[in-house]
Amino acid sequence: MEAVVVDSIEAFGREEWNRLFPDELEDWSYYRAVEKSGLPDFSWLYFGVRDEAGLLRVAVPAFVTVYRLDTTLTGALKRFADWVTRHFPRLLRQKMLSLGSPVSEICHLGFAPGVPADEQQRLLGAILAKAESFARENRVRMIAVKDATAAQDALWAAAAKAHGLRRQPGLPTAFLDVKFANIDEYLATLSKATRKDIRRKLKDATGLRVEWRTGIDGIEGEVMRLYKSTHANAQFSFEELTSEYFRNVLRGMAGRANCATYWLGDKLVAFNLVLHDGKRLLDKFLGMDYTVAREHNLYFYTWIENVRRCIDLKLALYQSGQGLHALKRRLGSRLSANWLWYRHRNRFVDALFALVERIARLDRQDPELAALIEDSAR
Repeated sequence: MEAVVVDSIEAFGREEWNRLFPDELEDWSYYRAVEKSGLPDFSWLYFGVRDEAGLLRVAVPAFVTVYRLDTTLTGALKRFADWVTRHFPRLLRQKMLSLGSPVSEICHLGFAPGVPADEQQRLLGAILAKAESFARENRVRMIAVKDATAAQDALWAAAAKAHGLRRQPGLPTAFLDVKFANIDEYLATLSKATRKDIRRKLKDATGLRVEWRTGIDGIEGEVMRLYKSTHANAQFSFEELTSEYFRNVLRGMAGRANCATYWLGDKLVAFNLVLHDGKRLLDKFLGMDYTVAREHNLYFYTWIENVRRCIDLKLALYQSGQGLHALKRRLGSRLSANWLWYRHRNRFVDALFALVERIARLDRQDPELAALIEDSAR
């Protein structure tokens, strides 16, 4: 067995990578599109393990960035972190290697078909050992895993703990099971209050029209204006996308990527990049004009349009991603927990982080998330 780390997904064949991730929308083509998009402040890595015959047994994408430790803080903790940053600007900025991706829904950890559970643990251990070696050689201070899924929690718990990583909750992923023939049937599955609220909001959206596109030629500047507006209003912001990201995903995943554009007269007021296959629709990024968003209830209008799209294409699952999980649950979604694992390579600093974590964890600030974590532990 040989653990490898490369800086381009093209070092792996498309088929050999996708073989480890069957039915995954964010596949080789998606990661290649991301890699070519020039996202600032990130460099890309890919870890894998090959057997004696050269066959790929496990793979996972990764990235290196300078991470702001106050990214997920809110309220008084955020204000205190801002004070620390002003007076000690380097203290809360740490060079970090993380498995996963800032622009994927989960940490994609894939194994060759038929790999048994005990071997999966050994292979993941080899990946983490290679990550440790890379971090040491490249003076990376922190090692992390972004959005390890609940489905692989036992695997991560065994392997990550063996390498000294600690777990804390990340933002959950939302899924809506589409079992209805039309929007009226969907609304009937919601509470009476929610159903009434949505119908009222849709009436306020009079005058909006939607156009589904395969590219953003001719509207690229407006798309980026809306994206930047949404990025600036986000509660948590990690990555900043480029126009090349949207172009590359739409071109590189032709037939599986679309952009829904929302218009008020001749003015573009929202767009939504989505991925899809024969089974599900994945909502990647929504951008909107906040000067009209509330008046026309843009978020709810785009939500209903995506549900309608699933019905029209006979897709059984609408995956709306992370963020706004309390609202998405009210709209009928189920939530699946994701986990963050991390460790600072300096033992003193790592011990300090462990103390701070007790009050800075996301579930300490979010009752809905705390309830999800409690349910997943049962």
